[in-house]
Amino acid sequence: MVVIEKKITPEYFSKVLSGEKNFEVRLADWTCKKGDILVLREHDPKSKKYTGREIRKEVGFVLRTKALDFFSKEEVEEHGFLVIGLK
Repeated sequence: MVVIEKKITPEYFSKVLSGEKNFEVRLADWTCKKGDILVLREHDPKSKKYTGREIRKEVGFVLRTKALDFFSKEEVEEHGFLVIGLK
């Protein structure tokens, strides 16, 4: 298990805190795996400072979307991907 810290904007922090948002979409320039702890630190982009609030969540599933080959390149370029959180 690894503890990983990431910034999150106040808008999305509030949604994670309330339980409305139960997923993260991130650039895959780092690695994590099931069981790791993701620490989301609220960061205000206007002041460019951390607010001091944070949420710790266990990673339950990781999907690296670059590896998906369900759709053609043309379909992805036209429509993009949806990331759907399940309750």
